[in-house]
Amino acid sequence: MVLVRTTPPRPVQVAAVFPELAPLARSAIRLHPRPGSPVAGDSSVGGPLLWPAGEPWPHCEDVHLHVDTGCRESLTEVRLRRRLQSRWRPDERPPAYTPEEEALKMHEAARLAERLDAGPPWPADCPVPLLPVAQLFLRDIPLMRPPGHADLLQVLWCPYEHEPDYKPATALFWRSAADVGEILTAPPEPYEADYPGYVPEPCVLAPEAITEYPNSLDLSPELQRMLEDWTRWQAADAGVDSSYASYPREFYSIHLSNAPGWKVGGWPPWGRTDPNTRYCTVCEAEMVPLLTIASWEWHGGEGHSWMPREDRAAALAGSSGAGRNPSQPTRTEVGSADNMQIYVCPASPEHPHTDLIQ
Repeated sequence: MVLVRTTPPRPVQVAAVFPELAPLARSAIRLHPRPGSPVAGDSSVGGPLLWPAGEPWPHCEDVHLHVDTGCRESLTEVRLRRRLQSRWRPDERPPAYTPEEEALKMHEAARLAERLDAGPPWPADCPVPLLPVAQLFLRDIPLMRPPGHADLLQVLWCPYEHEPDYKPATALFWRSAADVGEILTAPPEPYEADYPGYVPEPCVLAPEAITEYPNSLDLSPELQRMLEDWTRWQAADAGVDSSYASYPREFYSIHLSNAPGWKVGGWPPWGRTDPNTRYCTVCEAEMVPLLTIASWEWHGGEGHSWMPREDRAAALAGSSGAGRNPSQPTRTEVGSADNMQIYVCPASPEHPHTDLIQ
């Protein structure tokens, strides 16, 4: 069965009401990750990678300090707790671990005891295996512009926070799927993560092409004033509720500019900072958004207008269990429920990328 997710039409046709914005339209692909069981040959979030058996698995060589965040857990602990939550129902007693899960839990406790007895250097002090974040095939995401004959993008990160921005360190790999050959079936994993939100839940994708417009912060002062002119909205007979008369630019920002959630391309979701142009460290070209790693697929309140039609019934019924909010299918959370944006050089995606929390 093919997973499909459909963004409802925008309540206002931006280019019809504001022709001045038409040249600023950009294509984007909402990935719509949803919990599933992807395999190495699938585009996915948090799934297994099509990684060559003969190629070393990437590790993070940075120093990882033992800062007690109170949130660090082993990946096994994170996954066991999520499995327990997936079986929880409000009208039943909390579920118990299965015998297999109980054995895994006891094994993990023994591993932790051995680790503490051994003392430093602990796994966090050593090169840390990177954790898969996303795998995107060009056949599913034609908006990507890979280098050379590559048709596959693999994104990984180190699930420890790194100075100075206190976020996971990311790594990008472009490759040709046809050249992979034998696949690495049991890659190494980091022992723990600084936060459970740095451990993506395996998800299949339902890519959907959409058109986006700039965040209002990306617009010139003249265009910002245009959006703030309520008479322009009235003259266009856009049907915007009069409650927005005092701040029509807010209606544009919430409903019309850039989509929330995991996506490829499109416009950046500014807010934590003002627009911050990124330049390639090799050729000084202005970098462009490649991938948005989102904490949420849509926001509460008015942000529900971006909720796919197929999710509406489940979302409006409320979360079906602890930690299973339908708007957070990947369980990923970066920053303070923000987005991580990965930027690449348009001249050569093989040049060093950069990332930014917004």
